[in-house]
Order: sequence, then structure tokens, then C-alpha cells
Amino acid sequence: MDFNSVFGSWRHWPCSAICFLGSLFLLLNHVTGIASNSTYLIGLGSYDITGPAADVNMMGYANSEQVASGVHFRLQARAFIVAEPQGKRAVFVNIDACMASQIVTLKVLERLKARYGDLYNEHNVAISGIHTHAGPGGYLQYVVYIVTSLGFVRQSFDVIVDGIEKSIMQAHENLRPGSIFVNKGEILDAGVNRSPSAYLNNPEAERSKYKYNVDKEMTLLKFVDKQWGPVGSFNWFATHGTSMSRTNSLISGDNKGAAARFMEDWAEQSGLLEDVDNVYLDESKVESIKLNGIPRRVSNIIPNTCKNFNELEQLAASFRSSGGRPATRLLSVVRRVRSYLKQAERPRFISAFCQSNCGDVSPNVLGAFCVDTGLPCDFNHSTCNGKNELCYGRGPGYPDEFESTRIIGERQFQRAVDLFKQASEQLTGKVDYRHSYLDFSKLEVTLPKASGGNEIVKTCPAAMGFAFAAGTTDGPGAFDFKQGDDQGNTFWRLVRNLLKTPDEEQKECQRPKPILLDTGEMKKPYAWAPAILPIQIIRIGQLVILSVPGEFTTMAGRRLRDAVKTVLTSGGHGEFDHNVHIVIAGLTNTYSQYVTTYEEYQMQRYEGASTLYGPHTLNAYIQEFKKLATALVTGGAVEPGVQPPDLLDVQISLLAPVVADATPIGVEFGDVSTDVPKNAGFKKGDMVAVTFWSACPRNDLMTEGTFALVEFLQNKDTWVPAYDDDDFCLRFKWSRPWKFSTRSHATIEWRIPESAASGVYRMRHFGAAKSLLGSIHHFTGSSSAFVVM
Repeated sequence: MDFNSVFGSWRHWPCSAICFLGSLFLLLNHVTGIASNSTYLIGLGSYDITGPAADVNMMGYANSEQVASGVHFRLQARAFIVAEPQGKRAVFVNIDACMASQIVTLKVLERLKARYGDLYNEHNVAISGIHTHAGPGGYLQYVVYIVTSLGFVRQSFDVIVDGIEKSIMQAHENLRPGSIFVNKGEILDAGVNRSPSAYLNNPEAERSKYKYNVDKEMTLLKFVDKQWGPVGSFNWFATHGTSMSRTNSLISGDNKGAAARFMEDWAEQSGLLEDVDNVYLDESKVESIKLNGIPRRVSNIIPNTCKNFNELEQLAASFRSSGGRPATRLLSVVRRVRSYLKQAERPRFISAFCQSNCGDVSPNVLGAFCVDTGLPCDFNHSTCNGKNELCYGRGPGYPDEFESTRIIGERQFQRAVDLFKQASEQLTGKVDYRHSYLDFSKLEVTLPKASGGNEIVKTCPAAMGFAFAAGTTDGPGAFDFKQGDDQGNTFWRLVRNLLKTPDEEQKECQRPKPILLDTGEMKKPYAWAPAILPIQIIRIGQLVILSVPGEFTTMAGRRLRDAVKTVLTSGGHGEFDHNVHIVIAGLTNTYSQYVTTYEEYQMQRYEGASTLYGPHTLNAYIQEFKKLATALVTGGAVEPGVQPPDLLDVQISLLAPVVADATPIGVEFGDVSTDVPKNAGFKKGDMVAVTFWSACPRNDLMTEGTFALVEFLQNKDTWVPAYDDDDFCLRFKWSRPWKFSTRSHATIEWRIPESAASGVYRMRHFGAAKSLLGSIHHFTGSSSAFVVM
């Protein structure tokens, strides 16, 4: 083709065509620049893991009265895979759950082996929980973690396993050439130390090396696809998922889940991706994608063509509540704002906010106060006049837990955006990993003696101290327990002995912890606590991820990172320099509660009392991780260890099934029970609420769908999905008049955001009802329309 014949008359082209070419040139130059530095194959995936939104106890606070009854926003499994084109690969999955579960990990690995052979296995797959305390429980296999959920909850377990598998499948299918960039930065106002008296027991010389008594640094990865540009980010930052309180009953990803939702929406709504869309598509196609493809907020896609309130009011009056009617399961998925069925061909942007060494870090940054006097709690014991039940931490939105969740989530999100925009250090080098199973009930640990030489100490079978029952300032316990108790009391020892009396060897091993529950030696009806734990190192270039199966405190995490870094950067192996980035991925692959330093353990606050394997637990981790790190830099192998038990077939569940759902005579499922006021008008910031006749949400989890929807009226006759139960501003609340009633209601609450477009809206509910014969029937219903100005 003759170049001049095509482009020679460019001076006579319209300005729009010249701008188009300029944009195309810049884009192609940008993509070429990225492509030239591509070093890995990268793939990301995400899938819904929202569990049963009714009847199931929440996991985290161990509060038997905290039972799910709705959705704040949905939970996700988010995965990335990084592979060398002709070498090894690694998988990291971040789940919006309280923690990883041994049985979940085992069953995911079984499915991956059946699907991919030996490509993905326990060595190169890490599954990590964000530590929200607002997700359904019952998905762990050890007794102590499923007591309050009335045993094992198969529905909770299945949706998590399914979602993790599907997120990895998506990431695998999305593998393409790309690059990864790393960046670090501090967040000063998203976490405080909730056990400062224990932290102060660490050596002063060690404490003086650090500016803060919690880790303030976020480490972020930016994933850049060779073809599409930025496609996601994962970051690690330490703060507890306890912005939502122990009385909350709505499923929520807490502050980290909120941050992930904010960042994914930011990426889709900002100009981050639009250059690609606009260069390759004409105006009509771009608008089509905005409406039907990549999710956008309604304020961005619908112009305010009609601002006259009277005109809008008349239009709204023509749409009264529709009444309940049959629907298909797919309709809930199709109408979801972020439905995968609506996605454009380009990959979705996926952002994960992962957990780190959060053991003693609280998001309730205003401090802990007594609810009766308003005064600060006792420093050493976190009590108020001797009672721990009155001492609560306050989040930045106090007394509104939803606002505290938003603020802490937003602080992480804003910092992540800054780091994402400025990330320039590219990861290069090998993908590698090491993994081992260890029996933490009897590990021998070699420690240096102050007088010279070494001594050998041991870890212990798992046990919980009296201060475990005191809880924390994020969620205090009950009765007369208190933090900092290294004595115990006679009454609770008698109660303990009815279950299991610890022998003298166990008492001595755990000292100074007074044993409340000797869980490691309790085996009826099956094991109460884990003994065999996985430890894992994953390397991606100069980034090293330490996968730990518990909650390390701030100083415990620092010691582990420093020990591993010393191994990686010394010895003349040439694999790493001192710029190596080491992150701790907490609550990964299984769960074994807390890990404190030896000095913090002596104080027997909640974290020390919950350090299961005795005072030398941290030293055991450091010793074994140093072995993994040595093998990583030398290319050596490590002992695989003994596989942990699979207890799925012996699980017990006492959760009653859903028998049937019913409505009064003349009422259909999906009918409106309480509508918006007639001729109602609302403004930004108002709360709109509609109640529907409903059925138990356990009948269908609406995975990748929604229970609740706000629709916007476009062109006077088309209802467009605007907000759903995965939006922070929308709440789905389910209730029944009494525990075993067949009748129930669903209330949809929408706090109208400032970004909402003026116009006509309506609420819509999706559900599934169970008949006495056991069949499931899906339904939907809509409210009357209303005006937002």
C-alpha cells in the first residue's frame, strides 16, 4: 500500500481525525513501552463467595448471638497467577473471609489437580483471608472454630471452595504476557496497637529501631497486561477486619473488602481504562459499553436531561409497585450492575487488599473507652472498673460502624491509588516457592543462650489461656475474664476439667499461660485444634511472600521478616540484594490463631493467650522459615512433612435446614409490604427503604447475582441497573417474626450517594422460596418509582 496515497492529504483532514490518529499513536507507543519490558505471564480472576445471609453465625468474634441476616456488600475471592514463560508459576488467592481454612485449601487443591494435573499444588498455591469478622462461619474443620456456628455449615464451605476454584480458573484463562511493578508507602491513620502494654514488654533496644508500635507500610503490586495495560493490583497492609462490630448481622468484607470495592470501581470509572476503549471504538460503541459492558455509576452514564421536579414526579407516579412474580435464577445475574455477563472483551480490573501481621493492630483508631463512663480503659487489662465487657475500641466514624468501615477502607484505598499511580520499580527474576508441613505440637527449637552455646526448647500441643475468653477491645468477651491474666481462677478450672484436664507437662510447657482449654489434646468428637500447619515462601522476582497460618503481632512479624531477609541477602548467593521486598501474608492456607513474641507472651493479653503452641511459637516459625529461605536461595529441597488430616467426612452440623417459606393468603413472594411514600422525593444523602415479602436467603445464595437492586429510569421506559447488594451504599436486610417462622421480609435500604444522578428510581428484590415439597421457586418484585433530585 502506498503510504503517501493514503496519508498525503492529511492537511485537509478534519481536526477530529487528526486527534484520533494522535491518540492512537500515543496509545500504541504506551502499549509498546509496556510490552518491551514484559517479563512474566500474568492472569487475574475474581468470583463471588458470599455465603448464607441468614441463620448462620458470623466467624471472628465467637459471639453466638451474631447471626447473619442480610448483606452489607458481597464477598469475593480474588486471584493472581504469575508464571515464567518457560518456568515455574505461583498462585495467590485473597478471600473476603475471616481466614483461610485447612479443609477448604485441601479441597481446592484436589479440584485443581483434577483439572490441571500437577500444575497447581500446595507448593505454589496460597489462599489468604482478609480477616473480616462479618462473614458466615462454619467452614473450618476443627471443633473450636465451629462451636458458635453449631458445627460445620456445608453451604458456607461450598461457596468458598467453588469461588476460589473459579477465581483461579479465570486467572489461568487470562494468562498473558505482562509486567508487575511494586511500590511501598505509609498509611498513618488506619491502625493502632490494641495491646500496647504487651508491645512495651519487648526489649527497648528493639523497639527503638521502629518509629511506630504497629507497621504502617503498605506494599502494592501493579499488574500491567501487555495488550490491555493496567489490569489489577494486590497489596498487603496490617489492620484488623473489625471496623464492623460484634453485633453486626450483615455480611460484609469490612474495611479491606470496602477498599477493594472502592478501588475496582475507581479503575472502571476513572480515565484509567477509557483511553483503550475510546481509541478502538466509535462513539456509539463506547456508549454501548458504558451502559451494557464495563460497570459505570449511573451518574456517569445518564445525563440529567430533565431537572424539573414536577415533570419527574409525574413520570414516577406512572410506575407503581409491580407485585411479586416468578423469575429465573439467571435474571438476578443479568441485572447485577457488575455482572460478568455484561463485561466488555477487555479483562476486568481486579484489586485485592490482603492481610498481613495484624495480630495486635486495630482499625478502631480513636482508642478504647468505657461505655459507662466514657473514660479510657485500663491500660494493662483493658477493663472498666474490673469488667472487660464495658471496654470497646472506637473507629473514626464512632458511633456509626458503617462509617468507620468506610473511612478505614477509604484510607487504604486512597493510599493504594497513590502507590498504583506512582509504581515504577519492575519485578524481574525467578518465580519460585518452598512449602512444608510441620507438626507444631512438638517442634524442637534451637535457641542461643545468653551465656554462650545453645539450648533446645519445644513447642507444645495447642492450648488457649484464660485471657482468650476476655476477647479484645475490638470485641470484648463475657463473664469475669480479663486480659493480662496469668493466674486463672478456680471456678473456670473446674469447668475446664469437665472437658479436659491438662497434665503437668502441658502446664509447664505453656507457662506462664494458665490453660483454659487444652484444645490440642481434645479429640472428641474429633480434633479441636490443628497440630500440623503449612508454612510457605513464594518468590516473584525481588518480592517474597511469607505465607503464615495465623495472626502475627507487629513485632513478631518484624522479627520473622528480618530473619528471612538476612538469609536471602547474605551468603554470597547473588540471588537477592538488599532491595528485596518481604511481605507477610497472614491467615494463609489454614488458621491457628495468634503468634506473639516471647516477651509479649509473658504478658498474657488476648494475643498471648491465643498463641496456641506456647512461648516459643515465634522462634519455631523463624527457625523453619529460615530453612525455607535457605532452600530458596540455594536451590535445595525441603522436607514436605506430614499431610494434615482431612476431617470433612466426620463433620457434625446442628444447623436446622430451611423447611419451607410462606406468605399470607393473597400475598405473593416479592410483593411490597412497605412502599416508598406516594409522590416521594428524595435528595442526595437521604435513606430510602422498601420492604418486600420474602423467603429465606439460604434457599439460593444468588452467587454472582444480587438480592437487591436500585434501577434508574432511562428514556422514560427503560429500567437500567444502578446499584445492587455489592454497593457500599445499599443494604439488604432479612428478617422473620420468630426463629422458625415460614414468613419473612426483606428490606432494601439505599443511602443515596452524592454521585447519584437526578431522576426516577425504583427498588427491586430477587429471592427464592422453598415449598413444603422442597422445590425452589425464584421470584422478583419492584417498588413504586420515586424521584431523586
